[in-house]
Amino acid sequence: MKCLVLLAISLGISLAWPAGKQEFDALEDPSWKVWKSFHNKEYENVDEERIRNFIWQDNLKRIVSHNQAHKYKLAMNHLGDLTSREVKELLNGFKMKKSSTGSKEKSPTFLAPSNLKVPDSVDWRKEGYVTPVKNQGHCGSCWAFSTTGALEGQHFRKTGKLVSLSEQNLVDCSSAFGNNGCHGGLMDNAFKYIKSNDGVDTEISYPYQAQVGTCHFNVSDVGATDTGYMDITSGDESALQAASASVGPISVAIDASHSSFHFYHSGVYDDPSCSSTELDHGVLVVGYGNEDGQDYWLIKNSWGTAWGEEGFIKIARNQNNKCGVATAASYPLV
Repeated sequence: MKCLVLLAISLGISLAWPAGKQEFDALEDPSWKVWKSFHNKEYENVDEERIRNFIWQDNLKRIVSHNQAHKYKLAMNHLGDLTSREVKELLNGFKMKKSSTGSKEKSPTFLAPSNLKVPDSVDWRKEGYVTPVKNQGHCGSCWAFSTTGALEGQHFRKTGKLVSLSEQNLVDCSSAFGNNGCHGGLMDNAFKYIKSNDGVDTEISYPYQAQVGTCHFNVSDVGATDTGYMDITSGDESALQAASASVGPISVAIDASHSSFHFYHSGVYDDPSCSSTELDHGVLVVGYGNEDGQDYWLIKNSWGTAWGEEGFIKIARNQNNKCGVATAASYPLV
């Protein structure tokens, strides 16, 4: 209740509203009721629902206003009753400076093959490298999903078998390597753990729980291994394009702190306020291309298929490293 009161105060909402038509109409709005039903939203009491409805209405107004002025479009989704701050705190768990040594260690850096002819577009989904979109829930474990996505791709490249890997294994077991479960982590740290641990279990043997649990890694359930990882020159979109074209899906971190990202629906995302250095979310580059004359990175998120283009987003490419896509990119070696 204390958290509810603090949220109400921050939003300028009174929990002592007298019963009346205005609040009744808001909670009985058919659109609100349909949205709650579709996303299985339930609230403890009417006070909490009042606050969530207020946030939902505010987000809806922002979405409508944005769509009237921008080419890429937003839409209401399952995050509609959360503030931007809540989304960031709950879901954005990339921690650049979290590592076992207190700083990011140097690693081998990707060099494009001298004879590489980079194609105009790439989509690794079509080649069988990418598992279906997953959902991290209310847990800042994006780093684990980015890690498994990159390793799933490299394992497929080596073996021809697409195996869904366990994010929960990473959440529960890699704290000694600088990760912090639902409170954030770093893909490179997860790659180190997998190397040291001689593998990561399969998704089916170690299913996702969206909370930190007791580590129960089982070597007999290993789905893939790595021998280390390769970083890509920070900020170099050309190097990232070459790696994406020649290697497969790449783990990257981005600035996903803006409501325009939280409610992204379609088009090429190019929010001018998106930072190339303040990164807070781990995702997966699965290709790139051009849409209506605008270059983009094709990115797999871990917020379920109700978000974005069925779980994916196109982020502007060749626009001064938009959202930091090329700032902290890497992939595992297998």
